Amino acid sequence: MERTKVTLRTLGERYKSETPITMVTAYDATFARLFDQAGVDTLLVGDSLGNVIQGQDTTLPVTLEDIIYHTRCVSRGARRAHIVADLPFLAYGTSLEDGIRSAGRLMKEGFAESVKLEGGEFNAELVHRLTQIGIPVVGHLGLTPQAYHVMGGYSVQGRGEDAAQRLLRDAKALQDAGAWAVVLEMVPAPLAKKVTEALHIPTIGIGAGPHTSGQVLVGYDLLGINDEFKPSFLKHYASLADVIRDAVRTYCDEVTAREYPDEKHSFSK
Repeated sequence: MERTKVTLRTLGERYKSETPITMVTAYDATFARLFDQAGVDTLLVGDSLGNVIQGQDTTLPVTLEDIIYHTRCVSRGARRAHIVADLPFLAYGTSLEDGIRSAGRLMKEGFAESVKLEGGEFNAELVHRLTQIGIPVVGHLGLTPQAYHVMGGYSVQGRGEDAAQRLLRDAKALQDAGAWAVVLEMVPAPLAKKVTEALHIPTIGIGAGPHTSGQVLVGYDLLGINDEFKPSFLKHYASLADVIRDAVRTYCDEVTAREYPDEKHSFSK
């Protein structure tokens, strides 16, 4: 496995060669190390940690301090992958200064190498300012979880001509402002293909079909750790929930039966 550090130049070369970019979410050093060793190009410290780590119903309660903490953990585990950190709800959007300050903290305190934000034209000025001062930005369009209540829940976005044109316009605005990539979440595959063909920066799909420049999945989801979460776009590449339950059940049985620890797992002196 190649151990060369993945940079924006590396990712740009993959995009130009039409080699799909891989992205997986990570929230701690252990998973970051394993995903990094497996060859993932980009690790995303997503505000999805609100769902899979904190047990929240939405991403809205996640704070900037939460993201900084988990990004710092991921940075300790990863040696190769490019690290992207989410700007959480209300860490931006309130003012240009708040957005710049929040993104700066993710870089300085969390050791992120890029930041990700939700929304299109509205955030173009912030994206432009961030890239000007040396903070790489990934956009996020389609289903934007921070707008959960406005959207009325989690549902496919970009259906209908007006919605499709608005999404395409937002994607171009992010590109023109300096974003190096755009995540497209839960949009019809034909629309994702159209957006990808219209841009000259990578698109990273999740529930957006096979024609984007790369794919992202939540690490816990692709590993089948949360086996109750089964959206149609998700493929479980393992069933670790069963493995974990079986292992812990065996441990409990052996402790109860005083079979563990035995002599081999004890110190004699």
